Order: sequence, then structure tokens, then C-alpha cells
Amino acid sequence: MALKKRKTKVKKKVARKKVVKKRITKKRPARKTPARKQARKQPKKKQLKKKQPKKPAIKTQGKAIGLVTHYFPHVQAAVIKLKSPLAMGDKIRIKGHTTDFTQVITSMQIDRADITQAKPGQEIGLLVNSRVRQNDVVTKAQ
Repeated sequence: MALKKRKTKVKKKVARKKVVKKRITKKRPARKTPARKQARKQPKKKQLKKKQPKKPAIKTQGKAIGLVTHYFPHVQAAVIKLKSPLAMGDKIRIKGHTTDFTQVITSMQIDRADITQAKPGQEIGLLVNSRVRQNDVVTKAQ
């Protein structure tokens, strides 16, 4: 017996065009321009003021030795910018907005090196008993 071959139809692929949706934009009403004034005054130029360094607003008794510039809470150390000399064993008072205590200097450092005396103009690291804040005033206590 002879087998008959069936003819299969081959479907041709037709390229379909993609449908592009158009964006609809709302029309905005035209802006009305205000009537111009005939005589406009020129604004005055502001003069730049020189910034002055912050002065502590805390009133203290005695002469200020220095100012707290930074505090490291994990080691309880304060960075102090000195205005007058300071030595190990001196009794100091630190006063600020929320701070007011006295203590004897037990540890003093510059660049992680222990020192016994510090001169004016130096920034020293000082071990403190309590939290201090930036711009707290350091004075000698009697």
C-alpha cells in the first residue's frame, strides 16, 4: 500500500505594526502678565560684613584660660584652645550653657604625647570628669 502524503499548509509570519499610543497633554491657559510699573526702584546693594569669631556668651569669674573646641565622649576628653599657660595639677573650672564644674588636671596631652605644661595658643587634650560642650569657657579656680 502506498501511503499518501498529506500536504500541510505553511503559515507565513506577517509583520505586525506596533500600536503607538499618543500622549495627550492638557493645554494650559496663557499666563497673564501684570502691567509694568513705569518707575521701578533699584534695590540697594548690601554690604558684606566680616564674620567675627564666636565669643563665649557665658560670664565667668576670673580670667579665661581657654575655650573648649571639641569633646570626645568615648574617652571623656576635651580639646581646649589655650589663651594662657596651664600646668599639671592646676585647678580649673569649666563653665558653659549646661556645664559648670571644677576639677584638678590629672592628664594633659598634645598629639597623644603626655605633657606637664602647655603654652598659650596650643590646643591640648584634657581628661575631664564630666561632659563639656563646644565654646565652654575654661578658667582657673581658686
